[in-house]
Amino acid sequence: MTTVNPQALLRIRQDIQSMHAYAIQESVGMIKLDAMENPHRLPLDLQEELGRRLGALALNRYPAGRINVLRQELASYACLPEGYEIMLGNGSDELISLLALACDVPGASILAPLPGFVMYAMSAQLQGLAFHGVPLTGDFELDEAAMLEAIARHKPAITYLAYPNNPTANLWDDAVMETIILAAGQHGGLVVLDEAYQPFSSKSYMDRIERHGHVLLLRTLSKFGLAGVRLGYLMGPQALIAEIDKVRPPYNISVLNCECALFALEHREVFAAQAIDLCAQRAVVMQALAAISGVTAFKSEANMILIRVADAAKTFDRMRARKVLIKNVSSLHGLLDNCLRITVGTAAENAKMLTVLKESLQP
Repeated sequence: MTTVNPQALLRIRQDIQSMHAYAIQESVGMIKLDAMENPHRLPLDLQEELGRRLGALALNRYPAGRINVLRQELASYACLPEGYEIMLGNGSDELISLLALACDVPGASILAPLPGFVMYAMSAQLQGLAFHGVPLTGDFELDEAAMLEAIARHKPAITYLAYPNNPTANLWDDAVMETIILAAGQHGGLVVLDEAYQPFSSKSYMDRIERHGHVLLLRTLSKFGLAGVRLGYLMGPQALIAEIDKVRPPYNISVLNCECALFALEHREVFAAQAIDLCAQRAVVMQALAAISGVTAFKSEANMILIRVADAAKTFDRMRARKVLIKNVSSLHGLLDNCLRITVGTAAENAKMLTVLKESLQP
């Protein structure tokens, strides 16, 4: 076994050494409902077609013109307005990191409601920026007064608003969002609207994006059904995207990622049907959860449902022992006390999850 030279560890930042790596739960042999993945595989005929297409790629060459084709196809798919541009990332995680890098001017900070997506705070810490988290209200709504006060005090370079939010799965009030967006703009800050769960939501901000020249829209193909492909995209005014794109590593999107994404967009009706099915399954699960004593289920506009139980740790452990893997989020924030997050799966997976949940709630 190799012994690490203690002097070598001194070369790694102390704040990095004190951090915890992003945790991925072991899921072999489990019904996997912990990571908001689309549970549906490609139909067999499309698997074979995609395999042939990927096999014909020139893997010996760096990505080239097909990347621009993908940007154009995504712009068409998203109905991007004229004068706006798209930047691609290896998942939206990379784009969040690149935004922190691009906006790292003296005194800059990042602000977001809490509980929220952990990568907003992590990207700030990794880049050496201050992060300001503003707690939601008790019913997981934006605290308008607290957000406005924090924006006025900190003048953040970036304010993140997830729409719907993770892990609470709800949409924000439109009027409150608009007020916060205007306030951030008055201080010269960017607002990034994270629409990772847009395929399952009843609303998008896309029809309002032209109102503001400081708003960027962040999406991913992970929830679309390509979590394994890792492809996110950032949309905004051309002048802003052009500057942020300068910090993007060259060739950050592989030819495999690119071709998979183009293939999916060509067969978007298949993925749209999957999203419709998952929304229908969400309604079924919500109805079933409402009938289970001891469970509070919160309204969802995503492919996940947040619930509160009497003892989240015990319920989580019992469900995992019964081979159903969900996410215990109760330690992420005080507002999530005894909360569990459940990804919406297939009809069979959801039925099994509900049975196991009932069993796990028994005294």
